[in-house]
Amino acid sequence: MTQNTQVNAYGSDISFLDLIYPVVASWRLLLMGPLMIGLIVLGATFLIRPTYTATTEFLPPQQQQSAAAVMLQSLGSFSGLAGAAAGLKNPADQYISFLTSKTIEGELIKRFQLKSRYKAELNEEAASMLAANTRISAGKDGLIKIEVDDIDPIFAARLANGYVEELEKLVGRLAVTEAQQRRQFFDKQLQQTKKNLTRAEIALKETGINSADLKMNPGSAVAAIAFLQAQVAAQEIKLGSMRGYLTESAPQFKKAQSELAALREQSRKAANTTQLNDVGNSDYISKYREMKYHETLFELFAKQFELAKIDESREGAMIQVIDVAYPPERKSKPKKAMLSILATISTGFALLLFVFARQAVQNMQRDSESSVKLARLRNAWRKQ
Repeated sequence: MTQNTQVNAYGSDISFLDLIYPVVASWRLLLMGPLMIGLIVLGATFLIRPTYTATTEFLPPQQQQSAAAVMLQSLGSFSGLAGAAAGLKNPADQYISFLTSKTIEGELIKRFQLKSRYKAELNEEAASMLAANTRISAGKDGLIKIEVDDIDPIFAARLANGYVEELEKLVGRLAVTEAQQRRQFFDKQLQQTKKNLTRAEIALKETGINSADLKMNPGSAVAAIAFLQAQVAAQEIKLGSMRGYLTESAPQFKKAQSELAALREQSRKAANTTQLNDVGNSDYISKYREMKYHETLFELFAKQFELAKIDESREGAMIQVIDVAYPPERKSKPKKAMLSILATISTGFALLLFVFARQAVQNMQRDSESSVKLARLRNAWRKQ
């Protein structure tokens, strides 16, 4: 057996000529077939409406070091609030989720009348077609790219820019960055404390302050106790916020618990030492203490609210658009040359497999006929 000869699964010899023969014998089919299919596909691409791709790129907001961190730590009771609103490891992933959310999809469907454009009966069908025509990705440089396909280049650019515009509206309603979350948190606390302080002041006025109460001058003692009670309340708020991102076994959480216990003990001792309830008008004293308590809380929350606003302003523009989408001048689909070449190559491989399969079937039929003839000759020889 020569080097150009192989053995098939049935034990028969296959030479190089056996392999090349069907190719040479069917050269017209193998040459003209792929060329014809390639030309047909090329002609069909001219019947397909061209698709244009508009692209826009933007830089999502970058998390910055909080300027209020030192102030928070100095107050102690609020040092855990900044960590409670820590940002994601990769902010781009969060903004990609925003862009693919049902909220933005719904706004785009309504704004650009996509149900009518895509000829969809339901919003879900329009959303699926919008997702099929849109590609959103984040690069290693931190930029987010939005690519939108449409048969109208102007509409494709409008829709791509519409994604960014709707994202800005959504982010404007949400507290995304750490500074925004702190501002929102302290704003709610400030509003609630302001209401409580107003009620406490009204209740204090209703007691009817007299000269005897004023001579007692309980202000310093009451203010000290109210300040300690405010510190206790602030520390409890801190523990509540820390439960969102720490376990109770964490060292920071245990330290905060110890600080809370110490503040409560100081507040209890101060209350027992001063014996304010025994001094003068007890109703006036208790309500004065309540007013000073809410007044201290209001001052603490007001400072943190202002610091959060400063940090938020330092973060600058929420969405920084690098490249605005403009109507593309060149179509992106269909790629006529590539489709034609792929069709030609695919057809060539398919016809080559067909030629070898046909040759194999013919060889099997010849072998079968040869075996039958040989059997007949042997039977005739035996009879003789």
